[in-house]
Amino acid sequence: MDLELKDRTFLVTGGTAGLGFGIAEVLVREGAHVAVCGRDSGRLADAAERLGGDVLAVCADVTRAEDIEALVAAAGERWGRLDGLVSNAGVHTSGTFVDTSDEEWQADFELKLLAAVRLVRTALPLLRAAEGGASVLSVLSIFARFQPARSMPSSVYRSAGLALTKGLSNELAADRIRVNALLVGFIRSDQWVRAAAATGEDVADYERRRATELGIPLGRAGTTEEFADLAAFVLSPRAGYLTGTALNVDGGLSPVV
Repeated sequence: MDLELKDRTFLVTGGTAGLGFGIAEVLVREGAHVAVCGRDSGRLADAAERLGGDVLAVCADVTRAEDIEALVAAAGERWGRLDGLVSNAGVHTSGTFVDTSDEEWQADFELKLLAAVRLVRTALPLLRAAEGGASVLSVLSIFARFQPARSMPSSVYRSAGLALTKGLSNELAADRIRVNALLVGFIRSDQWVRAAAATGEDVADYERRRATELGIPLGRAGTTEEFADLAAFVLSPRAGYLTGTALNVDGGLSPVV
């Protein structure tokens, strides 16, 4: 299937590794122009080199309003428009309500929610300039829909991100901007590789054990490639009637559809 992404422009936050890098990689492979950002200049340069294609790499901390403004401005200067925006920055944090400090609540709020708000707001003029409409995709978690114990503060702000997705989809539809989310389950990524290393297990053995413990119906972890391919489709014109939707990418793990 031709996703019709050739020569379209996208911005991916957290694009130097993991799922963000995977999404950027698919977009570049489809012929798109892609801006990626990250806080580590070394990892950023390495990611840009590995991605190849027409890639703009910008060192930015998405919790800083001025960095977001500079990031979007750089993309605007390069291409004059954005056809798509991927809000992907943020790592999973989990703990009990009692043990989560005010500082941890605030840091997670700024990274997982306020950064997404600022990013979309700042990029709106470029998204509106996209011929044929644009697309915003938020990478969230299945904990946006159900909140198990010891999942704070992450699950709370992922839920807020889901509400933001739905609200924006209604508000920006008149501008021909579609807004959707993908909810991540147990997907192989850098953090799972580190988790396996901490246990001393082989990554494949660790993933099989965790998949069994978690009760994933498909019995395995998902792959970055599977996730990124779906993200590229949702961003593409081929998903032109899809907005205000959040899709579980979790092998059936979530008890909530």
